[in-house]
Amino acid sequence: MKSIFEQNGGTYTKVGDYYIPNISVPDTKKYNIGKYGRLHAKFIKENRPCFYSMKMIDGTWLAYLEEIDTSAREMVDKIIKDLVIKRGVTEELKATDQFAWVSAMQQIKHTAEEIVYNDLIFVEIIKR
Repeated sequence: MKSIFEQNGGTYTKVGDYYIPNISVPDTKKYNIGKYGRLHAKFIKENRPCFYSMKMIDGTWLAYLEEIDTSAREMVDKIIKDLVIKRGVTEELKATDQFAWVSAMQQIKHTAEEIVYNDLIFVEIIKR
């Protein structure tokens, strides 16, 4: 007598004395996960193992990380644009004093990333 799993086309692999079902999540999509997605993945694996397991089991882990990465990049870009305007970093400064411009832009980028890290990447409570 076949099990329901076998009747539906499932197969088993024998490992030692046990039969383990051959189950995998079909996912052929290519995901673009950058710096922020990888940082969030590391944080979740270390601090929220149940959430990580749930996302892996239902097959949405990579899509979730891609969404976090995209949101973080957009947020960083928006904050940088806002801070550039607020701090008065202009193309004129770039033309006259490149070192001051580079320094100001690095400070702005660092500030923007810190905001994103605290608001999106390293958050304890997942709001999704």
